[in-house]
Amino acid sequence: MSAREITFGRAVAEAIQEEMARDKNVIVIGEDCWRALEEDQLHPKYARKPHPRVFNTPISEAGFTGAAVGAAMMGLRPVLYFLMGMFMLSGFDQVVNQIPKLGYLSGGQAKLPIVIYTSNAVGNRYAAQHAWSMHPMFANIPGFKIALPSTPYDAKGLMKTAIRDDSPVLFLSHFLLEGTKGAVPEREFTIDFGKADIKRPGKDVTVVAISSMVDKAMRAARRLERQGIDAEVLDPRTVVPLDKEAIFRSVEKTGHLVIVDDAHRTCSFASEISATVAEEKFDCLKAPVKRVAIADVPVPFSPVLEDEIVPTERKIIDAVKSVLNR
Repeated sequence: MSAREITFGRAVAEAIQEEMARDKNVIVIGEDCWRALEEDQLHPKYARKPHPRVFNTPISEAGFTGAAVGAAMMGLRPVLYFLMGMFMLSGFDQVVNQIPKLGYLSGGQAKLPIVIYTSNAVGNRYAAQHAWSMHPMFANIPGFKIALPSTPYDAKGLMKTAIRDDSPVLFLSHFLLEGTKGAVPEREFTIDFGKADIKRPGKDVTVVAISSMVDKAMRAARRLERQGIDAEVLDPRTVVPLDKEAIFRSVEKTGHLVIVDDAHRTCSFASEISATVAEEKFDCLKAPVKRVAIADVPVPFSPVLEDEIVPTERKIIDAVKSVLNR
């Protein structure tokens, strides 16, 4: 079948509802979790309230996260929905000390096939207590797999894979991507974790871009092309597991690396990729690696100030020209 143009939000909602239809053990639990299912009122069977496998909870993150842990240990497959990523901090012990560790602590006797579905939100004018990209912190917690899709196609395929995985998965969308449209086939498909995607081939410089940064990197690459610079844009799609080999192959070809990460610069995931390439492919680099990330300050509410601290096309272009000594 030919692909349709649908929104990122609809793609995720389709994936969840299709997996609910495929597996009776899939449940959805969380705050205002109808938002995760009702994109354009997809399937009346699941959009109808109440539904026996959709649990719209009170705003008690520790409580409903603990309930999801218990449900998973009893054989269910919860999609645990937090309206915003920052809200996970209110259930932090369950999120960090229970979900990723109980399988290990039980010697594999306990399985926790939980998908934590939430959003990064820098760039949305949500201010310091609601704007934070959390993937670097969770990448430092063994036990989680972490998906960061940048397109509706990737969002649907990765969500379906996440729900079927027996390990805990953190699925991070971005509020800036929710309304973006892209081609998504109607046929059944999944996307393997740990498989990066070359969004744009090139020969002069590798630009690794994460989540919402992919679109900015693509626009920067088009502008660079007009200046005679051929940039390859690589989207990891998942940071845990990370497709190191795809990054290495690209760096071996171009000899130059710029990493664009929608997270604070210090201990960003850009830092991890930079360190990995420096350790394993240093001899392929013709210039130092450049990171383009958020400044190390709380995210301001002022639109002018927020725009100043986040990665932009201009900053990506400047970083590329710097590593190429242009």
